[in-house]
Amino acid sequence: MNKKILQSECEFKAVRSSGPGGQHVNKTSTKVMLHWDLEASAVFTEEQKERLGQRLASKLTTENQLVLSYDQSRSQHKNKEEVFKNLVQLLEKALVIPKKRKKTRPTLASKKRRLESKKQNAQKKANRKPPDF
Repeated sequence: MNKKILQSECEFKAVRSSGPGGQHVNKTSTKVMLHWDLEASAVFTEEQKERLGQRLASKLTTENQLVLSYDQSRSQHKNKEEVFKNLVQLLEKALVIPKKRKKTRPTLASKKRRLESKKQNAQKKANRKPPDF
């Protein structure tokens, strides 16, 4: 994934942060909103776009846009870097294809160990019973 091209496709918008912060938060636009269009992206192949569309379906808008925001720092530049980093992590995680699970059978030794422990448990419980008269 080419991060420079991806960053050029992103649209960053600075808005005012919400919450407490006094005068500083009321007069500075430090929160950064990132808009990225999945369909218009030239970074990914059609198969990758399809996979991203499926994996990120809950995060995409009706126009297939991904909207992320970040406002943890008081610096707009740091927030811009962090929101882009979050986008890259999100996309990399969505593109990972999980390995198929191979069916395995328990080994003969593990079956024997299990049966032995069951027999020992049964013997232990049988010894607890009162003797017959």
